Amino acid sequence: MHDALLLTAAFAANVISLGWLALSMEVHWEQVRGTELLPRRTVRTLRWLGAVGLVVALGLCLAVDHASMASLVWFMELAGAALAIAFTLSWRPRVLGVLVGWVRRSRAGAA
Repeated sequence: MHDALLLTAAFAANVISLGWLALSMEVHWEQVRGTELLPRRTVRTLRWLGAVGLVVALGLCLAVDHASMASLVWFMELAGAALAIAFTLSWRPRVLGVLVGWVRRSRAGAA
């Protein structure tokens, strides 16, 4: 049971991290936030958060199993998370807005 919770947390960390990495790209940012500009500082922050989140997900997988199996599970979860983010971006991209709720909306994009 404990292992299942850790692997579920690892999958959630992968999804959130890939969401942040996707939102650091201008195309996906526009899908989620409209015409609002993507500040350079936000790009860097999203990329760092995404990278750290992926490392956390790998660490959670390593807590469950030995290194060779954990890396395989992490990679498979990463593929599933990538599909989830891709489908979300193609179906309802605004849902990913919760991942950047801490970013203030600019007045230029509010028009």
